[in-house]
Amino acid sequence: MTLSILGAVILQAAVLPMYIDSFFKPDLLLIIMVVLALRFSYGTGAPLAWLLGLLKDIFSSLYLGLNAFSFLIVFFIIRSVADRLYAESGFLYVVTVASATLTSVAINLLLLLLFTDTPTIAYSVASGLLPHLLFNAFAASLVALLPLFAPAKEVA
Repeated sequence: MTLSILGAVILQAAVLPMYIDSFFKPDLLLIIMVVLALRFSYGTGAPLAWLLGLLKDIFSSLYLGLNAFSFLIVFFIIRSVADRLYAESGFLYVVTVASATLTSVAINLLLLLLFTDTPTIAYSVASGLLPHLLFNAFAASLVALLPLFAPAKEVA
């Protein structure tokens, strides 16, 4: 798991910005945070979700703590319903990543509207929402192909 987080940070902070426009760049750290929310407990996953958001803030954000707070809130929301979800379903994982993307963007927008004096921030966020959502869902569908989401085989 540590190597996947390190690889995602390197990809998102150093490699992808050189080749992909920001509207078409998947949020790999959010995708990993959803895996944390589905697979790990509150005690392990919450600090890691906050750290993933903080890493995203350090490498790509103007406001330190904005993504850390939104990642933590999204983690708590997903974790609170994760026990009622079939966490090994790839389709459900993609839907959860799409929902987490929408929720994270909504929380970030709400916080920016509350604490900044930028009248056009809503237009900027809304214009990039659909590509961001689609590319996160596409990246999540690739992650869902990993053995982590393979159905458990019964041993006879």
